[in-house]
Amino acid sequence: MNKHIEDLKWRYATKKHEPSKEVNDDQLQFLKKSVQLSASSYGLQPYEIFIIKDKELRKRLQEVSFGQPQVVDAQYLMVFCYNTKIDEEYLDNFLKNMSKTRDITLDSLEGMRQAIAGSTLQFTQEQKEQWAWRQAYIALGFLLNAAPKIKIDVSPMEGFQNDKYDELLDLKDRNLKSAVIAAIGHRSEEDELKDALKVRKPENELFHEL
Repeated sequence: MNKHIEDLKWRYATKKHEPSKEVNDDQLQFLKKSVQLSASSYGLQPYEIFIIKDKELRKRLQEVSFGQPQVVDAQYLMVFCYNTKIDEEYLDNFLKNMSKTRDITLDSLEGMRQAIAGSTLQFTQEQKEQWAWRQAYIALGFLLNAAPKIKIDVSPMEGFQNDKYDELLDLKDRNLKSAVIAAIGHRSEEDELKDALKVRKPENELFHEL
């Protein structure tokens, strides 16, 4: 328990990455599996994640990320994207996957189908996108929680032009829009914040027990 708290104290939003220090395949796979296991409403996971290593592409993305160095200097850039097409087809694919994974019939999932069809699928398009956008942030939370366990730095970032990312990654054709990005790598010894103490609200201001 204490180890987990110490891991969370270790992490911070790294501003300066060390480009020469690699994130190996096993570490990346651990992070991917952690995100894959994220909680989501009904388990629908209305998002997809792009893991970008290509430097030239990241240079173009940096131009529409207000020049932030993490976009290029980190080992990977994760782009969390939310689905814009949440419909009967999406629901059918989800239920087929559940049927196969749990080795149960589709008929046994009819109650779940009706629950989702009568709630989430009834949202307006704007409501669906807002809902999916929030689900993507839950997945980001799982990434942030997992990374310090293996001493990998993750910098969550909202400072980018979403519409430009959508264009550069051809997201519209995939029924996706960018939500948030995360630079993944290792902190530089020159990062002035690497040894700074965390500044957080005290517990008595943050938590209210009723």
